[in-house]
Amino acid sequence: MSSEPAAFPADLDAMLAAADNHALLLENDRVRVLDSWVKAGESTALHTHEWPSVLYVIGFSDFVRRDARGDVVFDSRENAQKPAPGQAFWSAPLEPHFVTNVGDSDIRIISVEIKPQDE
Repeated sequence: MSSEPAAFPADLDAMLAAADNHALLLENDRVRVLDSWVKAGESTALHTHEWPSVLYVIGFSDFVRRDARGDVVFDSRENAQKPAPGQAFWSAPLEPHFVTNVGDSDIRIISVEIKPQDE
């Protein structure tokens, strides 16, 4: 029996399920650092991000995030404030989802995923 949460099946990990949109920059027992991108007009495959993370924006474009059923869970066009390159922000873990870049430029984010620590 697996101790993995049901919302984060191993085969949907971003590095496996959406490898065309994520590159591993560094990983150890404390963090995993990913370079993530979605070109204008493209979508990622369904995937998860199991751990909370700090996201650093390199390039931003409007996007729609959908859950595994295809229901919209976030549409950046509905937010008045858009992150600018050079901004950083916090993200909770993300259950199965996919992202569609609905803007005119590429999205590029560096994410520092914080792994749980055994005490």
